[in-house]
Parts: sequence; structure tokens; C-alpha cells
Amino acid sequence: MAELLPTPYFHVVFTLPREIASVAFQNMKLVYTILFRAASQTLLEIAADPKHLGAEIGFLAVLHTWTQTLMHHPHVHCVIPGGGLSPDHTGWVSGRPKFFLPVAVLSCMFRGKFLFYLKQAFDQGKLNFFGDLKPLADPQAFGHFLRRNREIEWVVYAKPPFGGPAQVLNYLGRYTHRIAISNNRLLAFQDGKVTFQWKDRKNANRKSTMTLDAHEFIRRFLIHVLPHGFAKLRYFGFLANRYRSDRLSLCRQLLNAPPP
Repeated sequence: MAELLPTPYFHVVFTLPREIASVAFQNMKLVYTILFRAASQTLLEIAADPKHLGAEIGFLAVLHTWTQTLMHHPHVHCVIPGGGLSPDHTGWVSGRPKFFLPVAVLSCMFRGKFLFYLKQAFDQGKLNFFGDLKPLADPQAFGHFLRRNREIEWVVYAKPPFGGPAQVLNYLGRYTHRIAISNNRLLAFQDGKVTFQWKDRKNANRKSTMTLDAHEFIRRFLIHVLPHGFAKLRYFGFLANRYRSDRLSLCRQLLNAPPP
């Protein structure tokens, strides 16, 4: 991929808590957009802080909404070069080889930004609530909802750095256009039931099988169909579309890297 730079790459995942995910399910386009905004601003602002990296970073982010058993679990995967442009764009600032940004700081800022934008959407009358969530349409109930979720820890997971450009390319090829379940995980359809394979993340990725009624399988699969035209892959910082080409050329020059 032409955007890859000769530097370590990191993988950071931002996940919505269960209660927030329920609101997202009823307001997909709006809340998934807030998820991208809160995650991207968190990374850009903390990376720009001289106490951390002190640089302008660039990264891609891809939205996934599923677990291995097709339950609703919205989260954003971010693939990030381990460094960035100095504030005056005259140098490349490298991060530590095996550490990108502090997870606790990322989590705290992400939570604050997301809840701020969610409250803003509520105040503007942009959120819809149905079924069990209908009571949240009341401002007092929604205020309690926000306070509950402000008091819990939000999961931001920084995975170990990629092994090199080949591993980054392999990841991007497998994950950026992935759907909720691939054909090779489907094992059987018999007597109106679907059997599929899944990895148990809580048990060392042990492979297991699950059998669901066909209607339940289809219901779970359709949960992950995104709103029409919604972009699940987005670029930020020096990889943002409007100046990606110029900034990448500058990054390569500062890294003494050949053109792609």
C-alpha cells in the first residue's frame, strides 16, 4: 500500500460500553459518526501533546460492530504509524519502539468526548429511543444515563506493534473490508438451523461451534448492515484525504524513505 511508511505501526481499539451500544443500535449513523469523531480527536490531541508524543499523527480507522457470535459490539480499529510530523513540519518525531500512547489517558479522553457529543445530539433532538430505551427520551433519565456511563471505565486496547509492513498489509487486507461472518466459518445448515465456528476470545481464542435457529442467525447478521452510504473506513491527521499526498511525501522525505 502506497500509504505505508518505514516506521513501526500500532493498533489501538476503541470500544463502546454495552449501554451506549444499545443507543447506537437505534441511532446507527449518528452514534457511529460520534464514535469516529471521539476516537480520532482523542488520538490526535493526545499525540500532539508534548507530554506524550508532541507530533501530528496520521492513521486509518475502521468500524466493526460484531463479536465472534454476531452480537452487537461497536468498536473502531485504528492503525497508526509510531510517530508523526513535528509541529512546524520540519522533522519526524519517533515514538518509543513498543509503546505508543498511554491507554488510561486515551480511555479517559475518549469517554469524555463521546459523552459530550452524545449529550449534544440529545439536546438537539437528534436521538431516537424505542422499546426498552424509550424512557431515555426524558431529559432527567438521559442525564442519569450519562452519569452512569461517565463513572465506568471505557475499554481502549492498545495491541502490540505490528511486526513490519508485511504484517500491516496482511491486517489491512483481512480487516478493512471484513463483514460480520465469512463463508468459511459457516459449517452447516440443517433442519432450519445454522451452525458456525467462532473463536472464544476469553479462552485463548479456542475454536468452538454455535448453532442458531436460521431466523436468529439472520437477525444477528442484519444487525451489522450499516446505513446506506456510511463510510466504515476513514483517514485522519496527515492521512486525511484533503492533504494525504502532500503530507505523505513530506513524511517520506523526513524519514529518508524512497517514493512508493
